[in-house]
Amino acid sequence: MKDKFYAYIQNLQDQICAGLEAVDGTTKFREDLWERPEGGGGRTRVIESGPEGSGVFEKGGVNISAVHGKLPEAMQKMFGVGEADFFACGLSLVLHPKNPMVPTVHANWRYFEMYDTSASLSTGSPKIIEQWFGGGQDLTPYYLFEEDAKHFHQTCKTACDKHNPEFYPKYKKQCDAYFWNSHRNEARGIGGLFFDYCKANEQMSMEDWFNFVTEVGDSFLEAYVPIVERRKNLEYTPENRTWQEIRRGRYVEFNLVHDKGTLFGLKTNGRIESILMSLPPNVQWVYDHHAEAGSIEEKLVNVLENPIDWI
Repeated sequence: MKDKFYAYIQNLQDQICAGLEAVDGTTKFREDLWERPEGGGGRTRVIESGPEGSGVFEKGGVNISAVHGKLPEAMQKMFGVGEADFFACGLSLVLHPKNPMVPTVHANWRYFEMYDTSASLSTGSPKIIEQWFGGGQDLTPYYLFEEDAKHFHQTCKTACDKHNPEFYPKYKKQCDAYFWNSHRNEARGIGGLFFDYCKANEQMSMEDWFNFVTEVGDSFLEAYVPIVERRKNLEYTPENRTWQEIRRGRYVEFNLVHDKGTLFGLKTNGRIESILMSLPPNVQWVYDHHAEAGSIEEKLVNVLENPIDWI
């Protein structure tokens, strides 16, 4: 399964980068290969145009990694296990468009295995004691266009419904709960899907979970690119840009305070440049800032404080 899923995310990285380069039109991804001293490595791809550049994406990354070795002590405590070996691979992407009318997007699809080290010593081959999939995709707009929110969520629902009609409402709810800045009492964005610890059970084999996760991964470009095409050429003001950078600050706060993926990377000696690729290049923190009453900015804030059902 680990070889099968790693091959899938390698191919998916190529597909997504090609699709995003096409919608950007002027800028290409640059590739950076890296190795992890404890085992494994990754392929980082970054696109940057800068605030004055002609491209759509001010900064973005589409990264894959496959790491393995001894499970770090911090992760042993998290999982409630003793010494063990692990393997983890996944694709993670974040895109920060330059135009404030185009939403930021994040997605991640991952696979994890944990092994009994004592069994490995006695049998010569690792014994899998845990394996699961996780992932999802979510949208963070700076200006709320309801048709974009509905399109993104409908694409997520369509992918889920092919496997189980209960998946979309369940994973949409989990997404709203996960991407919640509890210290601000507001959502990071308008959600999407979030699922984790998807293990074999009576209803779903690991092969079934593979089919589901890859269905969601394959839906990403369909969910996001039409929104970018609709918004990338809209006019915006310096005030719109300021609002975007203030809201980006909330994005940074979530990733550094709450995000499990960031914490996992830091605790497993992950590559810092790849882990912090998700942070936007230009951000503002304005003291005690509030959206003007009745403004389109306030319309977004109201939705973030009270997540709604888009379908």
